[in-house]
Amino acid sequence: MGWHEKLDGTRNGLRNLNRAIPETAQAFGALGKAVKQGGTLEFKQKEFVALGIAVALRCEDCIGLHVETLIKAGATREEVADVLAMSIQMGGGPAMMYAAKAMTCFDELTAA
Repeated sequence: MGWHEKLDGTRNGLRNLNRAIPETAQAFGALGKAVKQGGTLEFKQKEFVALGIAVALRCEDCIGLHVETLIKAGATREEVADVLAMSIQMGGGPAMMYAAKAMTCFDELTAA
């Protein structure tokens, strides 16, 4: 299964969960909006942080969502690769495996 299909599956799962716990989903959404709009870092920088954490914590669904968001925010392959290198330094061997997934995700989502 490719990353486009994985992202569709992630979104469907989140929609299902959001219907089951709407108050929690709304509160989590508000938190996400607040942290992305406030502060001193630019949106793309914050998404780089999120991607690094997703790799280090080995959350494949998070990787897909944040790579997709970074692509929309104009991140380059080189920028993503730099973030992945730092993630590997912080997360060791397991992070390296998930960094490879993130690089594949970026390549698939940006392919013509």
